[in-house]
Amino acid sequence: MTKSARAYTTPIQTRWEPRTAQELDDAIFGCLDNVGLLAGVANTIMQLAHPAVGYGVIESRVTSGSLLHHPFKRTRTTLTYLGVALQGSTKEKLAYRKAISHAHAQVTSTATSPVQYRALDPELQLWVAACLFWGYVDTREKFHGPMTPEQLAEFYEYAKPLGTTLQVRPDMWPKDLEAFWEYWNRQLDSIQIDDTVRGWLTKLMDLSFMGPFISIPMGNFAKLMTGGFLHPKIRAQMQIEWTPEQERQFRKITTAIGRVNRRLPRSLRQLPTTVLLWDFRRRLKKGLPLN
Repeated sequence: MTKSARAYTTPIQTRWEPRTAQELDDAIFGCLDNVGLLAGVANTIMQLAHPAVGYGVIESRVTSGSLLHHPFKRTRTTLTYLGVALQGSTKEKLAYRKAISHAHAQVTSTATSPVQYRALDPELQLWVAACLFWGYVDTREKFHGPMTPEQLAEFYEYAKPLGTTLQVRPDMWPKDLEAFWEYWNRQLDSIQIDDTVRGWLTKLMDLSFMGPFISIPMGNFAKLMTGGFLHPKIRAQMQIEWTPEQERQFRKITTAIGRVNRRLPRSLRQLPTTVLLWDFRRRLKKGLPLN
């Protein structure tokens, strides 16, 4: 592992005591529900809309973690990361950070790269973590309605490890929600997606990277969900036409799914994260690879 990969080793301490998934769901119903997986492709596109993140993924020589080459493995590692960041112990966060940093240390730009990037760059990871936080809030709002200001402030504090379980230092994370939204809007206004990145991201929208058995029956639904969950500014940068009829269809579907999801027990609403956390802890205990 490179020196830069070892540079930051202490996770953030928030103002909020760590909570179990049950306790957090009692306080902010549905904030950890895995129905948010329907927004997964949209959130990935938003992360990769940043040119340095996008080219870092497109040019990455670490194909074992590529979404296009290994979609199920990549989905598993991403969901495991989210589970560890939001529900793991300090020891578990440090262990997963070490595993991720080892892979990220291999992702750097070359002399021919259109933009310079380094996957261990805390600024790039801050953008990725900000997208994840925005995604949690956005999907919770679309499926269960908005959080109260108090719930949103608590979840913001709780969600800081989305960044600090990577290389984001605690002092880099915007100090409060007002500062976060200022950062968020400033970043959105500066993003420009070029044709190369846009072309690569378009492959994600219809699930064609997952093969015909999934993309043929689910492709149109996936495009609708992805378009609906994209931030409007990123949707415009992706040059996606979004009509009022598509918006109505999207709202109708998410409302129906939300009604069904609210009636499910928490154990089902939070699958598969629960299973992946169990598997992560089994791997950690046995000394097996974590990603």
